[in-house]
Amino acid sequence: MFAGTPLGILAGLVFTLLLAGAAVGDVRIRRIPNRLVAVIALLGICYSVVVAPWLPGSLRSVEGLATGLACWLPLYLFGWLGAGDVKLVAAAGAWLGPARTLEGSLLAAGLGALLALIWMVRSSGFKHVAETLGIATTLPSALTSAANPERPVRSLPYGVAIAAGAILAAWF
Repeated sequence: MFAGTPLGILAGLVFTLLLAGAAVGDVRIRRIPNRLVAVIALLGICYSVVVAPWLPGSLRSVEGLATGLACWLPLYLFGWLGAGDVKLVAAAGAWLGPARTLEGSLLAAGLGALLALIWMVRSSGFKHVAETLGIATTLPSALTSAANPERPVRSLPYGVAIAAGAILAAWF
């Protein structure tokens, strides 16, 4: 998507750096700042309008944003993701357009599942994870309950998977 022209490469680098910044922030403080998300979305709209005539460019940008919201908002409503994660996908969609946003969402979901598995093994140990996954085949709610209710569980920085999925969809 970004390869080919100097403007495309520069825009791709900006896109990549902004998403990497969001991922780093999510790892460090478990939040994706609204200002950063707004900058990503506004620059995505500007980029879409610059590379295409303003009406098709803005339509592509809005469709990408809406696709990101449609894919991830239900996960927020079920309490499985934070609002910042959903807003990050939507903002990246302003750059990517609808087809690449869907592709990036699928990549992010797969990367997120891998990240969640690693996170579970790291925090609870392999044996507990194997038992939990075995129980979850018949009782899916086992995946949403804490292993030890007295021990606080740190949230999964899903912004990392979202950023990686969007970057992969944009560049490859």
